Amino acid sequence: MRPDELPEYAALARHHAEIGARHLRDLYADDPDRAEQMAVWLDDLRFDYARHRVTDETVKLLAAFARARGVEDARAAMLRGDAINSTEGRAVLHTALRDPDGALGGLDDAARAEVAEERARMAAFVERVQQGEWLGHDGQSISDVVNLGIGGSDLGPAMVTEALAPDRRGPAVHFVSNVDGAHLHRTLHRLDPARTLFVVASKSFTTQETLTNARSARRWLLASGAGPRAVAKHFVALSTNEEGVRAFGIDPANMFRFWDWVGGRFSLWSVIGLPIALATSMQTFDELCAGAHAVDVHFRDAPLEENIPALMALLSWWYTEFFGVRAHAVLPYDQLLARLPAYLQQAEMESNGKRVTRDGAPVAGATCPVIFGEPGTNGQHAFYQLLHQGTQIIPADFLVAAEARHPLDHHHRLLLANCFAQAEALARGRTADEVRAGLGKEGEGLVAHRTFPGNRPSSLFLYRRLDAATLGKLIALYEHKIFVQGVLWGVNSFDQWGVELGKVLAKAIAPSLEPDAAVTVDDPSTAVAIDVVKAMRGERR
Repeated sequence: MRPDELPEYAALARHHAEIGARHLRDLYADDPDRAEQMAVWLDDLRFDYARHRVTDETVKLLAAFARARGVEDARAAMLRGDAINSTEGRAVLHTALRDPDGALGGLDDAARAEVAEERARMAAFVERVQQGEWLGHDGQSISDVVNLGIGGSDLGPAMVTEALAPDRRGPAVHFVSNVDGAHLHRTLHRLDPARTLFVVASKSFTTQETLTNARSARRWLLASGAGPRAVAKHFVALSTNEEGVRAFGIDPANMFRFWDWVGGRFSLWSVIGLPIALATSMQTFDELCAGAHAVDVHFRDAPLEENIPALMALLSWWYTEFFGVRAHAVLPYDQLLARLPAYLQQAEMESNGKRVTRDGAPVAGATCPVIFGEPGTNGQHAFYQLLHQGTQIIPADFLVAAEARHPLDHHHRLLLANCFAQAEALARGRTADEVRAGLGKEGEGLVAHRTFPGNRPSSLFLYRRLDAATLGKLIALYEHKIFVQGVLWGVNSFDQWGVELGKVLAKAIAPSLEPDAAVTVDDPSTAVAIDVVKAMRGERR
């Protein structure tokens, strides 16, 4: 059944007609306890949703709709290991990777033993590298690690490694993802080949961008005077394809494995997180996983009305469905979380940027909004103008810690002030009368320009400090939000067929770009573009 055919949907539509135009100023006036009551705590993390255009009744109706859409049953199916990724026939069990005691279920004893064994191998490897026991081809220890991956094999580990920079105790870790040679060249030109370790992160070990970068990195190593046997000392693999790893020259003993029930954009909890542990420690990586596990338990056990990921998803659906919202801003007031918006762009838009349901029918309405963001206060001097006075409603997530992980406390207090001020300004706005009171009669011509409509919704994630456990919680909250959104929209959040067509076409186009090759592509615009490129490069036949 389509979501808009449910009686619970009809109840929400009637409710929206009643309160949809109400201003947040009025909602606060009607409910003096709103700021205290519309918040959920998880340990020392507080999710505040009081600045959303909802009432207690809205939350009840949204939760009823979620139950009617089968969110609770879908949650149970995911955790017990059903093949909920229906188009690929796979289970979705990244939660099992951070479930040391098997409390959530999903894996049998044999599979849990495999996970534990791979985690132990990962820990032993991290120890060897950090203690200087893993030596390069000429007997020197490792000073730099370069992770070669793309998508989920890059964005998650890169984001977490940067966010946990205060916990670094291992070698310097660099991330190269783009097939643009500038990315690899700019990284390698300052490194010592004899002291560099490459981590090739590719589940299939066939990813074009990653393998192109890995082959170029291998040539760089060999060009330094190292012999072919040096490859085994300077390359390890995170993959499921032992044959491909061996053919590349990597010793399978240095291949770390994961499984087809671990999706790429949810894989940082697996051996894909090796760069995180190398940069920090295995203990820090375990703390990251423990924080995520705490959210898993909360997601499983909390009623939908008090379930943070469910509320995040339901609020997003409420705006997308009834307010025509098509974008969502992620605004971390923490420079350490600079890569979080980019990580969530993939996590959300690749997961739920779908136009058909799990059954292959067209979706009834809009699905995933565009995700964007920058750290505060940088974003305030960029796109906040649009958030405050633009014609679109763009909900926002503010994330900020009570305590900084640096000694400049006066900076952090100013950062907190800016974060709270922006959330308040978006919600309350500034009326024309308030502007006039400040300007006087001579400023009447500026009133319209200085008026802020307000009524722009936002969530506030407030936590004590950004340590590994807190970061694990934040990531897992968004992961489960994405899952619930997918259930509400009826889409499969765990495939990504939209990524495939461009890859197939690129593979077909690439031969025509070789210097002496004829242009054999079918698309006329592409053929002309290739011909122009060859002329520019002096390669036209």
